[in-house]
Amino acid sequence: MPYPDKTQQIVLAHARFIRELVALAGNAERRNELDTLLRNAGDQGWDRLVAALHEILRGRRDPGVLQGLDEEDRAIAEAVLRGLQDPATLPDPQAQPDAALAAPGLAHMIHAAATGNAQALVLVANMAEQMSKAGGDMARLAGCIRPMVNGERDPDRLRRGMGPRGETLLLGILAELGRLAAH
Repeated sequence: MPYPDKTQQIVLAHARFIRELVALAGNAERRNELDTLLRNAGDQGWDRLVAALHEILRGRRDPGVLQGLDEEDRAIAEAVLRGLQDPATLPDPQAQPDAALAAPGLAHMIHAAATGNAQALVLVANMAEQMSKAGGDMARLAGCIRPMVNGERDPDRLRRGMGPRGETLLLGILAELGRLAAH
């Protein structure tokens, strides 16, 4: 089942967590690992998501389980629900986000992190780590995320050493950040 653009970015960023949670949920012998995974998520500020996931793991499947969740938490919980019902829907942890979709999604997350959203900061850090592992322009762009969270908007400073693909993505992020700042 395809995800909407921004939701897809969120699900891909958390693919490993989603897959691990679903795998552990079906294995009573690994209950301690599941508890640790959920405790760690709670320690990162995902209290509402963890509460919803506990309800889901107890068998609750009604839409009310998603009430009170923000967009990121809802996307993760919905992916877990789908994965529990049909493991074929689980996101591929090796999939790379579509660069055309990445600029607005990254910009919104950078903007949210810059305005104090702790969950967005964790998400941005996770995405930067994944981008870093990809190497090349993506690794260089990963190194620009923290300065952008801290307010850097000078494209000449940020794009040093980037090739055309990385520059295009960076400029898309900066353009979207400019639109967000204007609102």
